[in-house]
Amino acid sequence: MGIVAGLACSASYTSIVVCDAESGELLRQGHAEHPEGETAPESWLLSLGEAADGGVLEDVTAIGVAAQAGTVVVLDAEGQPVRPALSGEEQSAGAAVQLTDALGGRRAWAGAVGLVPQPGHPVVQLRRLAREEPEPARRVAAVLQPQDWLVWQLLGRPGRFTTDRGGASGTGYWSAATGEWRPDLVELALGHPAELPEVLAPAQAAGRTPEGLLISAGTAEIMAAALGLGIGPGDAVISLGASGSVCAVHDAALTDDGGTVTALADATGLHLPVVRTLNATRVLRGTAELLSGDLPRLSELALRSTPGAHGLVLLPYLAGERTPDLPHTAGTLAGLRRESMKPEHLARAAFEGMLCGLADAADVLRGRGVRMERFFLLGAAAGLPAVQALAPGLLGAPVVVPAAADYAALGAARQAAWALGVAEDRLGADTPPTGGEWGRGAARGRTFTPSEEDFAVGQAVRRQFIALREERHPEAFA
Repeated sequence: MGIVAGLACSASYTSIVVCDAESGELLRQGHAEHPEGETAPESWLLSLGEAADGGVLEDVTAIGVAAQAGTVVVLDAEGQPVRPALSGEEQSAGAAVQLTDALGGRRAWAGAVGLVPQPGHPVVQLRRLAREEPEPARRVAAVLQPQDWLVWQLLGRPGRFTTDRGGASGTGYWSAATGEWRPDLVELALGHPAELPEVLAPAQAAGRTPEGLLISAGTAEIMAAALGLGIGPGDAVISLGASGSVCAVHDAALTDDGGTVTALADATGLHLPVVRTLNATRVLRGTAELLSGDLPRLSELALRSTPGAHGLVLLPYLAGERTPDLPHTAGTLAGLRRESMKPEHLARAAFEGMLCGLADAADVLRGRGVRMERFFLLGAAAGLPAVQALAPGLLGAPVVVPAAADYAALGAARQAAWALGVAEDRLGADTPPTGGEWGRGAARGRTFTPSEEDFAVGQAVRRQFIALREERHPEAFA
């Protein structure tokens, strides 16, 4: 029993939720912004203190920590940060290409760790550090992620570092298939060996603070959000940012020679394969600007049109594309006739094109045996009426738009409740706590289920999209 807290350290703020350990009922919350500019890890502790001000953590018996992926904390032999936390995708593209080639190409990386290095991966950040800041790089003795460092600090800086398999799987030097670190890849990136944290089991506690609070293993934001939402086998999550991603719970690590699938692990002992696209809401925003409007106006226009956008079909590859692998291509708008040249039809084509592109990504996972019976849509664009109206038919499954909540912090709190329950012999180590408010992302949101007509119309639109894609890019999914 008792009260647990979940801390979520994002790129720009720290949030805290405090919940009843048994029921998951939300009791109180805290929030604090991070300072601007390059982030010294110590500033996360200051933000944590600010977010906890006013007794937010009073009577808490266990704490879980989630933090942003793609950020690295490098420590020297004394446990001090060598420099501010490493992040920043825009500076790392060259390092990603160089590192990919150094191991022998995309297939070699996919076989080794289930992913191909991309600018946001920690292994690439280490390569950039070694290349651009050789003196600090030489002093690196240990490599952590933000949640690992925060757990270590909360525990009073003990003699070991810890992490969880979910966070480890996104580094580029841990394999979800084997469950083991690849320290040789750290050495390849950094130029010398470095200590890596011990990977804990999902319900295993990292330890207790000097005051006796239990600290769970911690995890990365995406895995914590999945735990907070309560997704399980048969569920998929589509994230609608400027770019997009589709991930789903699966019982095995997926390896992919081309690197289209990234083999992540989740925070429960299962797997979370991900397929990413470069074009999601950037398509909507670009179309809205073209039509001198905003996203709500674009949504309103799209719903005035008819399925198939009066013959307009948009291949939404405005930034090139990652899935399918067409890095140097551009978008295509086909089917223009005088009668289709109206704002509402272009708006509809933008929504249909974006969602068909994401459906292509989902089909990559479906083709590998991943069940997708329900989709959770995350991101501000998920609230647009046009997305909610069109997505179920185009994706061919019910769509859930969760109510607004800090699911990463809730997932961290759920992990803390799990570790506490295992420590007290109240819960098993195989399944996180259920019941009450735990993992009720679907119940707290709106579900849109396609009718037979919605499904038939949506799949007809998809066939139009696929026909154009195969005509213009026959090699896309060859």
